[in-house]
Amino acid sequence: MGSSFGTLFRISTFGESHGGGVGVILEGCPPRLELDVPAIQAELDRRKPGQSKITTPRKEADQVEILSGVMDGMTLGTPIAMVVRNKDQRPQDYQEMEVAFRPSHADATYQAKYGIQARSGGGRASARETIGRVAAGAIARQLLSKVHGTEVVAWVRRIHDLEATVDINAVNREAVEANIVRCPDAAMADRMIERIEAIGREGDSCGGLIECVVRRPPVGLGMPVFDKLEADLAKAVMSLPATKGFEIGSGFAGTQLKGSEHNDAFLPSDEGRLRTATNNSGGIQGGISNGEPIVIRVAFKPPATSRNAQQTINDRGQATTLAAKGRHDPCVLPRAVPMVEAMVNLVLADHLLRQQGQCSLWLSLIHISEPTRQEAISYAVFCLK
Repeated sequence: MGSSFGTLFRISTFGESHGGGVGVILEGCPPRLELDVPAIQAELDRRKPGQSKITTPRKEADQVEILSGVMDGMTLGTPIAMVVRNKDQRPQDYQEMEVAFRPSHADATYQAKYGIQARSGGGRASARETIGRVAAGAIARQLLSKVHGTEVVAWVRRIHDLEATVDINAVNREAVEANIVRCPDAAMADRMIERIEAIGREGDSCGGLIECVVRRPPVGLGMPVFDKLEADLAKAVMSLPATKGFEIGSGFAGTQLKGSEHNDAFLPSDEGRLRTATNNSGGIQGGISNGEPIVIRVAFKPPATSRNAQQTINDRGQATTLAAKGRHDPCVLPRAVPMVEAMVNLVLADHLLRQQGQCSLWLSLIHISEPTRQEAISYAVFCLK
């Protein structure tokens, strides 16, 4: 329970930070999708620890093994199982945490809920769990790109109180990957790196903001009421470790506008597509994608583990102090960029399959009266654009 996500394109992740390995089982991926396996590994390389001086020094190759569901580089339509073996475990670094809870970490709540916890590295609460999400998200990315030409790009917008200036319409993957903090504003990236290093030297940590744009999203994704597209996007990214806030489109800043200022006026289109003059809605209206770029922002808190002594309690409720050891990121945002992209791709792939299933049902209604038949065909063609 609690380790699965999605309806038709569905993942289940498994494993602990310092166990034998972590991975994912992906169900619902259509058959005959030609997979670029090196591209899956490339996404995991963006997420892996030890990749730069501002990430945890833990050394893991994070080499993915595809155990099932793929033959000769092509998906079979059956469950795809992928695993990454843990190689650099150091459970001895977490002995202090066997008798003291890290403030604002999952230690205390896991203990309260289950009466037991995998204290080494946080177990399922560790960001290492996201390996399975990133691997499956890489497959979702390939599906969306091949079927609809959809592109998902995320970047670091803010670190601590340093905020980048980014043109959402122009930012690309190359600019994001041009520096170790994954901020396309090169001048601000240098300052961000310096800030993370300085805070890390103090034994402390910092948070920030990741922004993400979806270009060329399919029109019509999302369901009324409980399965609105932005609701599923919010759940997806807020399930990532250390997340504390979600915005879409104008977000909280939109509350300062009047309705006449905030509304996105529709523009005429000879292609029969929806077009808007502005995009305060962030590409989603009434819970359904309108074809404009989807723009979201995700807030990440400072990592809870600190090398500085903090007041806490032990598992008997007694007061104590804890100066945590182990290897930890002073800031999770550079490695969280591929995690955000993965979760967005997973949501879009799931809703794409749900929408195409609905379109296929409409096409099956060819036996009914001619006017309704033409309406059904027109609707299906619109859906599949």
